[in-house]
Amino acid sequence: MEPISLPEPGIPAGNSSSVPQKKFRVLVGVTGSVAALKLPLLIAELLKIPGLEVKVVTTERAKHFYNAQEIPVTLYSDEEEWQLWKGRSDPVLHIELRRWADLMVVAPLDANTLAKVANGICDNLLTCVIRAWDLSKPLLFCPAMNTAMWEHPITARQVEQLKGFGYMEIPCVVKKLVCGDEGQ
Repeated sequence: MEPISLPEPGIPAGNSSSVPQKKFRVLVGVTGSVAALKLPLLIAELLKIPGLEVKVVTTERAKHFYNAQEIPVTLYSDEEEWQLWKGRSDPVLHIELRRWADLMVVAPLDANTLAKVANGICDNLLTCVIRAWDLSKPLLFCPAMNTAMWEHPITARQVEQLKGFGYMEIPCVVKKLVCGDEGQ
């Protein structure tokens, strides 16, 4: 992937040339962790970065944690994957999204989707995009689950599996969880 430099916030991009600047395209994947509550905030912060274009792919379970009306960018789910394709010459959404994006961020990545991706299961739009991902482009993942789930021995193996694919982990933080526990 050829690196694309983004302008610093508040500094105009390039010179006064009439040549349009290529937007940097970020695909955000969101899964069914309670941390999906922060999706509106994540998107709002990303949209503050000049030259960034953002789209979201959500799992059905993630929809429980946020209001889709609060997401000011295109939001895709399994429904759009199946509505778009009608016949052989029609586009396949998970492939179109893979081609569109320069970077993918899966935030949050719940334990269920972590297990699916680590084992090659692609049974929804998000996992299909990840399975088809162009490995020359960065994919960042942000694990988010209860501390007891995080500390299970299988989780470390699954995280290492994703790193083995070339994906980059954004580590968990220690904090008070929604359930009242404190931990990662």
